[in-house]
Amino acid sequence: MEPPGISFLKHYRCFNPTIKVYQSSVLIITFIAYACFHASRKPISIAKGVLKSGWKPFDGSTATARLGEIDVSFLLVYSIGMFFAGHVGDRVDLRIFLTVGMIGSGTFVAMFGMGYWFNIHSFFYYLCMQVVQGLFQATGWPSVVAIVGNWFGKGKRGLIMGIWNAHTSIGNICGSLIAVAVLQYGWGWSFLLPGILVAVAGIIVYLFLVVNPEDVVDEVRSERINLEDQSLLKCGEAGLLKGTLPPTESHRGPVKVFIELSKTGTSCDSMNGAIDPSKAEIHGDSGDGKHDIEESTVEGEEEGLLRSCTTAQIHSTATNAVGFVEAWMIPGVASYALCLFFSKLVAYTFLYWLPFYIKHSDIGGKILSHKTAGNLSTLFDVGGVMGGILAGHISDRLEARAITAVIFLYSAIPALLLYRIYGSISMYVNIPLMMAAGLFVNGPYSLITTAVSADLGTHNSLKGNSRALATVTAIIDGTGSVGAALGPLLTGYISARGWDGVFIMLMLATLFAALLLTHLVVEEIKDKFQKRQARRVERVGQQDIADVGNIP
Repeated sequence: MEPPGISFLKHYRCFNPTIKVYQSSVLIITFIAYACFHASRKPISIAKGVLKSGWKPFDGSTATARLGEIDVSFLLVYSIGMFFAGHVGDRVDLRIFLTVGMIGSGTFVAMFGMGYWFNIHSFFYYLCMQVVQGLFQATGWPSVVAIVGNWFGKGKRGLIMGIWNAHTSIGNICGSLIAVAVLQYGWGWSFLLPGILVAVAGIIVYLFLVVNPEDVVDEVRSERINLEDQSLLKCGEAGLLKGTLPPTESHRGPVKVFIELSKTGTSCDSMNGAIDPSKAEIHGDSGDGKHDIEESTVEGEEEGLLRSCTTAQIHSTATNAVGFVEAWMIPGVASYALCLFFSKLVAYTFLYWLPFYIKHSDIGGKILSHKTAGNLSTLFDVGGVMGGILAGHISDRLEARAITAVIFLYSAIPALLLYRIYGSISMYVNIPLMMAAGLFVNGPYSLITTAVSADLGTHNSLKGNSRALATVTAIIDGTGSVGAALGPLLTGYISARGWDGVFIMLMLATLFAALLLTHLVVEEIKDKFQKRQARRVERVGQQDIADVGNIP
């Protein structure tokens, strides 16, 4: 169903968006949406120092443990809710589903902050706010990944999603900066403003987000035909088409193109631009200057979207959404899900505890203020942005997701060790080491939660059934979120005995994450050797044919 905001613009503003405009709008809106989700998670990490300093029930000797329990209450419910959200997301309108999640999440983030003005000191109240917020936030990730996966194929998925997944770190940075900026006026403001922000973003999603190309399929077809009319006319006049066009005036007008959509089901994987007229074939002449055209080898972006739309319409009536157990059985899903369990444990420990760690660490002989510590912690996410983009780009170039993820994971272990040992020397040493840790920690986390999830959600074993993307995404990220809940909780207890134990835990978790992908790395290496051998045999065969042709 077309969003009301798009309908309004078309009706009153003569708004005629192209396919590229729709794709761009999907990337931008989902980017904003999930950045706001993450911005609304950040206030608790910024406010921990203030809450521990004298706000009951988070003060006293049990303060660190209770703050850890608040973290785990959100993350545990979030992870459990993720499994159900993915299952539901493959069966409902994702635009409505995401809107409800964002407005609900914003409401309960703001209500957590309202405890400041209402002078609420009940641990149960804050626990309930976090639990309900976690349920609403669980709708976010399966929805945005499924929507982006609907609009983009596998060709450059790693790079596109690596850039797009910067919303996680951008959201963390914005959430930190907003929370720090207003913390001096009372910690409640640090929750209220991000809560309002995510609710407003939810309204934007409802008004303007187009979930699927089939929602605007008529416009896609219309634009496709117009583009081909112009391209084929020019190429026909230049004699570039295979076949002949009689050089009469009747054939110098626009050439009408008839496209036979595949009814067998093809995913929108090829993103190579418009049809290449030099590879088009003319099959006949109807006598009135019209010709049936088909492309022999290259499927363009718009054609791919049309095929995707046709396939979606067929499967929506003929195929049920993939079940939870069936999705677990897709090759690679279980391995990546368990890998993300440990990878996300590390990433979310930094998300929730890094400002607190910086505040209580001696850096260059100085103890930093709450505001400075919060601002400094954003540099970890700056490194995370670079890591996500770099991991996506490398995985596209290598055509190997598992190999890329493992390289980053093994590199993260010495990066964490160096940050712990040498991060306290000075600010100039702390900053690059922190950014390096963010790059290697968030790189594989970003890759697995985006490109890998989308790849597995459209795996060949599904035989064209596209109604698995949200479920697969929810399984992988939901499993990861269990680890995300465990990491901050353990940190709350372990840090009371010293931070060395916390960093040992993080390095071991990173090692386990890498080991879980070992068999997938082996498979990717074998596949590359087989492809290389096949290309070598093909080249030898072509050379033999050429040599035979040269014999007099």
